Amino acid sequence: MASVREMRSFVCVVEAGSFVGGAQAAGLSKQAVSRHVAELEQRLGVRLLHRTTRRLSLTEDGQTFFIRAQELLEEIDRLEAEVASGSAEPTGLLRINAPLTFGILHLAPLWGRFSRLYPKVSLDVQLSDRLVDLVEEGYDLAVRISDMPSSTLVGRKLASTRMVLCASPGYLDENGTPATPNELKNHRMISYTYLATGDEWAFTTPEGAAVRIRVTSRLHTNSGDTCRAAALDDQGVIFQPDFLVAGDLRQGALVELMPAYKGPEIGIYVVYPSRQHLPVKTRRLVDYLVSAFDSPTWRDPSRTR
Repeated sequence: MASVREMRSFVCVVEAGSFVGGAQAAGLSKQAVSRHVAELEQRLGVRLLHRTTRRLSLTEDGQTFFIRAQELLEEIDRLEAEVASGSAEPTGLLRINAPLTFGILHLAPLWGRFSRLYPKVSLDVQLSDRLVDLVEEGYDLAVRISDMPSSTLVGRKLASTRMVLCASPGYLDENGTPATPNELKNHRMISYTYLATGDEWAFTTPEGAAVRIRVTSRLHTNSGDTCRAAALDDQGVIFQPDFLVAGDLRQGALVELMPAYKGPEIGIYVVYPSRQHLPVKTRRLVDYLVSAFDSPTWRDPSRTR
């Protein structure tokens, strides 16, 4: 179908960051890919890309269309692969990278069932909060927690997590409870080194406005577990994802601060280098993870893996 061809050319261009790179990824000429994108914009009646001599960028409509087009092409490719592979049993090694804390808390319980489902697949799971290069370092896929996965990778969303400002009852008894973000300057802060916004913590006010507060921390660490442990030890205020602290909040070991000021929701994605000729073993694991997180345990504590 012409619409699918145009959509694929558009996605290739966005993922590559240029028409030349998109043409190479699509296996077409630059002229053909440019024509496909132009025809797509004309048919939709909207501009999808801002074009300059130096770079391409997505319009607001383009961003929306790109995300949905990726999902639709993924579905088409998965259907074709399932038909082509028939009943072929997945075999071989899968190398997986995932964030340390999330990998321990929420991925480790999943590997056993996957191995029982596909006994001829071996797993090499490496946990690190460092952003790895999947192609350079030889990973088949990765789980990433970010606002949006890299456009150079193919991604499927597993779930989302909300950043929560919290502290222990013991700390609050001694130091008081902040009521607004501006009051955080009077408190002991514990910061996660790899937070995307650094020492600027972002909130949405009760009126829906965005606000960022720069904090001065007495402890920086590259471990979310260390942040949590310090908070439980009455050492200060942390800003951590609910997949890490939801249990402590339910039990009262930590208390959410300023609940009217919401921390950002961050996507959790499984990403891999290319949708073309995706091995059956990789596709089975991606589908398995998507199904496993249809109701995340930190949002639905009654559910077990």
